[in-house]
Amino acid sequence: MKALLLSAYAAVSHRVWADGLVAAFPEIEWTRLELPPRHFAWSIRANPLIWQVTQEAALAQTYDLVVATSMVDLATLVGLCPGLGRAHKVVYFHENQFAFPASAQQMPRPEPMMVNLYAAMAADSVVFNSRYNRDSFCDGVRDFLGRMPGRPRPQAWLESLAERAQVLPVPLPEAAPRQANGGHRIVWNHRWEYDKNPEAFFAALATLVEEEVAFEVAVMGQQFRTRPAIFDQARDWLGERIVCWGEQPSDAYVRMLESSAIVVSTTDHEFQGLAIMEAVTHGCVPLVPDRLCFPDYYDDVYRYRGGAEALAARLGQWLRHTEQRPALPDASAWQWPHWRDAYAAVLGLG
Repeated sequence: MKALLLSAYAAVSHRVWADGLVAAFPEIEWTRLELPPRHFAWSIRANPLIWQVTQEAALAQTYDLVVATSMVDLATLVGLCPGLGRAHKVVYFHENQFAFPASAQQMPRPEPMMVNLYAAMAADSVVFNSRYNRDSFCDGVRDFLGRMPGRPRPQAWLESLAERAQVLPVPLPEAAPRQANGGHRIVWNHRWEYDKNPEAFFAALATLVEEEVAFEVAVMGQQFRTRPAIFDQARDWLGERIVCWGEQPSDAYVRMLESSAIVVSTTDHEFQGLAIMEAVTHGCVPLVPDRLCFPDYYDDVYRYRGGAEALAARLGQWLRHTEQRPALPDASAWQWPHWRDAYAAVLGLG
């Protein structure tokens, strides 16, 4: 089988998925085209043009399978390269633009939403990484098209999509099971952007400081040219409680996870949460919001209901009374051996 693997915005989680997919199916002859994770608006809208100009030979080949992320404008690409239309086309949704929280500085942009929508319409198989992703996409499309002039009614197509869509997470590499690390170290390992809601995380830590709860904190994750001001502000008053600050090389990052006790999310935007899953694999007990994708993956004992106050209350409980912390979730349920057969069926290998 010959397959074309397309990623129009190869962010970290997208590369993890693509690397794992290629490694899990060595019997497939893969051709892989990617665009770097920058200039989002241009990448998501112009990827067919960019590849048509720079990868003409690759696109002219005959493929049995085309696997694309939802940021690939698959409908336009198939229009430009009709030969791709004869392949079995799978679109994988790491996220969807209909559920992305806009910042106060951003205006809603219909173009990325339409790329997601057309990709789903052009695909033979559509896969989401969580039920929340699937459901928020369908709800978002319904609302979006309801506001368009002429009010197209996609009810039948959306119902069909919801029924036939697969839910398959981005699997993690296989790793041996381990016990919880223990201790009083809290880790934050998310992108330093507004949609991850760092204000709530640091507000909870401020409450712990006021209540004189002993803890350490490792604040890691990907950084960009600009970042929310709360990071610099919090660094000042956290002082000696900080054991790690900023983006880390991969080996140092893993060592820090293996020495941390609790991994926290306060995000307003998450469709799977690979950073949390990765930390769990390395021994951190997760504490995540009771919303978004998290009910798909974590039992009630790992979820808090509410904002910074609820998070601080649960953190205080786990830090003061370590015996009340739950055991680690079963990370093997997220790893490739558990999901390979389901992916094989979607790819047409079953």
